[in-house]
Amino acid sequence: MIAPILQLKKKTTIYDIAKELDITVSTVSRALSGFPAISDATRKAVVEMAKKLNYSPNKLASALKSGKTHIIGVIVPSVQAHFFASIIHCIEDGLKDSGYRVIIYQSNESVENEINGVRTLLEAQVDGIMASMSLETKDVSHFAEIIKQNKPLILFDRVDLELKVPTITLDDFKAGYIATKHLIDQGYKKIAFVTTVHQIKIFNDRLEGYKAALADHNLPLMEEHIIFGGLSIKDGRFGAGKLMRSRNKPDAIIAGDDFTALGVIKKLKEIDETPPEIGVIGFANEAFSAYITPNLSTIDQHAPQMGKECAKMFLKMINQESPYANMEHIVLDPAVVERESTNKKDK
Repeated sequence: MIAPILQLKKKTTIYDIAKELDITVSTVSRALSGFPAISDATRKAVVEMAKKLNYSPNKLASALKSGKTHIIGVIVPSVQAHFFASIIHCIEDGLKDSGYRVIIYQSNESVENEINGVRTLLEAQVDGIMASMSLETKDVSHFAEIIKQNKPLILFDRVDLELKVPTITLDDFKAGYIATKHLIDQGYKKIAFVTTVHQIKIFNDRLEGYKAALADHNLPLMEEHIIFGGLSIKDGRFGAGKLMRSRNKPDAIIAGDDFTALGVIKKLKEIDETPPEIGVIGFANEAFSAYITPNLSTIDQHAPQMGKECAKMFLKMINQESPYANMEHIVLDPAVVERESTNKKDK
């Protein structure tokens, strides 16, 4: 038996509305566009017929005519991290009243994916791009193409100052400093750092903050206490294992992010060194950090505020004669979130 051919319903156009009302296509177009010369009666009739026929405007045609798609591209390393998901949510919320929608592209920490993301979003004719760079990114020429097309580019969290664009970042030197000082204030003296081998500004700044805090409190900096690797649960487990096998074992570990810190805690528990016996602190204040055992001390990077600032900055850029007329660099202040994993003084 031959299956019946599926009949696709024809999409309603302004020609269908014009035919039903016996008026010209240009009149329908002007009525739907709010053209002032169209009478209220005609406009009302057109709008009612459009609803009756389930008419939806051709957004691509409107975009070609206006040069605007009202779509923003957002590139992030991963939406699995609550930090980035929270930023995206606040970007969407901050732009929705202005009629903008968001397309999300994940780099998954790959510069190749990031390059493809920029290309794909530009081909989709987005009105601008916001991005947090992948760990692998060194050459930023793909981002320069956005500037060349005179579209707004905003970098947040992970940035490269070689690009002369607006940025929203955390004071990452201070973040590394206050994470270290918090551990020192809790009584820890041999503090290690598990971080990424990739030369990304925010992680370098945090490491420099850690070194400065040790120096300011007359504590020795031991190179064997700095472990370079990746940022993941697996890398946290590896880093903690290496540190705890060393002759000069640390009594506290700073992890490059909360996922790495989770790996550190898992490894420490396996060898019966449950925090806060060995203090552990991370970065980002991920949603899970308050619910693991012991719950995790961390540095709050103010993701919601970062997202709101991205949205506000974009709206400023599109309302300027040139998107890069006024270059803003917003730096947010980090804060320590104290939890059980560093609560040595109560032990």
